[in-house]
Amino acid sequence: MIVSTRGRYALRVLIDIAEHSSEDRIPLKEIAERQDISQKYIEAIMTMLSKSGLVDAVHGKGGGYKLNRAPSEYKIGDILRLTEGTLSPVACLEKNAKPCSRESVCRTLPLWSKLDELVENYLDSVTLADLMRK
Repeated sequence: MIVSTRGRYALRVLIDIAEHSSEDRIPLKEIAERQDISQKYIEAIMTMLSKSGLVDAVHGKGGGYKLNRAPSEYKIGDILRLTEGTLSPVACLEKNAKPCSRESVCRTLPLWSKLDELVENYLDSVTLADLMRK
């Protein structure tokens, strides 16, 4: 599994918003400047995060973004599944994957299944609040 730029940037953006939560809403431009990410790229990420309900967005003058809940309630696994689509190490373990004709004789399936379980469990055990701690 390789986490894409979109996934890594989504985490950075959400941490930034969480760390500046004392402000009402944080303008996209400020997040982009602090994180050294283009505004255009962050806009696409924020649209995804907003549509999924992870952030609250207000457009126009005085607008910006804020988290919808406490940082401790945001699991990293949920964020990465949203941005990446899957965290599975192999295609046969992805959600809605076609059944593999070799599943019953696959010698490596237990390895991939255990790896998938470990990754999912670990990422679901880490929150934005954990990442905010230095």
